[in-house]
Amino acid sequence: MTTLAEPTVGVLLRNWRERRRMSQLELAARAEVSARHVSFVETGRSRPTRTMLLKLSDQLEIPLRERNSLLLAGGFAPAYPEHALGDVPMASVSRAIGQILHAHRSSPAVVVDRHWNLVDGNDAVALLVEGCAAHLLEPPVNVLRLSLHPDGMATRIGNLGQWRAHLLHRLDHQIAVTGDAELVALAAELAGYPCGDPDVDMEPGALVVPIRIATAAGELAFLSTTTVFGTPLDVTVAELAIETFHPADEATAEALRRHLG
Repeated sequence: MTTLAEPTVGVLLRNWRERRRMSQLELAARAEVSARHVSFVETGRSRPTRTMLLKLSDQLEIPLRERNSLLLAGGFAPAYPEHALGDVPMASVSRAIGQILHAHRSSPAVVVDRHWNLVDGNDAVALLVEGCAAHLLEPPVNVLRLSLHPDGMATRIGNLGQWRAHLLHRLDHQIAVTGDAELVALAAELAGYPCGDPDVDMEPGALVVPIRIATAAGELAFLSTTTVFGTPLDVTVAELAIETFHPADEATAEALRRHLG
């Protein structure tokens, strides 16, 4: 059985630099080191210090999880912890998430991880997922799969082609930033789902992409926003996002008031 060797720290750095479409000279200038030193690190002729790896990671905007992998490849301990939301150090973060979900209780809101798996949500989410197949609601629930799968929300989304294009574009951007193989596989899966609505153009004068969906409260229209934690120093916190859905028109706001009370 052949075991593939793990990429060296130099190879990892070069991969991230190329992903960011940055030359060795540009990276060196931003990190205030010589281009020769960057070249030597990438080729393995020079062993970078922990400080240098962290500095280069900053300039390359490498996600925290991958920064830890880079440090390990360089022979150093990880710099960023990874806690579960239920752990004691995460109490303030969990409390903040709970407050946001509660404050937004009149409209759907979900918390997702880096792979778009559901971490938490408020009661209003039930309005969107009612009628979805049971297998899509078994943990881990992937909210993108739930949205676009024909057994999920897709058949109730009035502008499916537009919403699908919007989600796939967001996913492509995330893949470009992170290089996450699991997201690459997810994007391929989602792109293969049937979509009978080929119209993906924005409506004239529209500023953002809404989602229009048939629910027990009638057809509702939502605008979504994403909230992330600023300057996170924990891997889990850095990978959390809160997706909140706001009524896109007064008819939706009124329907939610009647339905949710």
